[in-house]
Amino acid sequence: MKRTKLDRRFFESTRGRLVTLLRGTTKTVNELAEDLGLTDNAVRAHLLSLERDGLVKQSGIQRGTRKPHFAYELTEEAEQLFPKAYDTLVNQLITVLKGRLPPAALEEILREVGRSLARAQAVDRRKGNLQKRVGMALVALEAIGGAARVDKEKGKFFIRSESCPLAAAVAEHPEVCRLAETLLSEIIGLGVRERCDRDGPPRCRFEVLEKGQ
Repeated sequence: MKRTKLDRRFFESTRGRLVTLLRGTTKTVNELAEDLGLTDNAVRAHLLSLERDGLVKQSGIQRGTRKPHFAYELTEEAEQLFPKAYDTLVNQLITVLKGRLPPAALEEILREVGRSLARAQAVDRRKGNLQKRVGMALVALEAIGGAARVDKEKGKFFIRSESCPLAAAVAEHPEVCRLAETLLSEIIGLGVRERCDRDGPPRCRFEVLEKGQ
């Protein structure tokens, strides 16, 4: 299923306005048509498209004066896709910490967050070969919003993602990459070197180091 991108352009469209009207509530076709100034058939067509995208679902029936009406609501997936204030909050938090802490102390805090995230994965590094542990690290990166892949070049593993899960923070505070670097290193059980591309939108580049490097 193709995921609809919920960005500003989407919310300015008719389907985006419909999604906004359904957030946190249920409405019938008649209610949505009245709110949007559209015909019932036009609203049904938009709902059908949103159902195919997995953003809207039927949620019971409401009694009407002449006949019952299907009610609609957003799916959990749609709720998760709404823009959040997390990026702004993280950026502001890092800004405040940078103003109060020396660089080394801030880096250690970021690395501790990475270690904490790794512990939450409950990965036993004693089990599985290197390739399997790298795969586990990939899953951990994806869990915080990355869309990563593993490449093997000349016997070395590289973890890359064209979509940085911490892009908004990294763009202003490059040291945030230390968090992801530590997360991956803790799960893999080897050193990981961050080589992220920050020319333009941040892109993740991590090299898994051999023992002793």
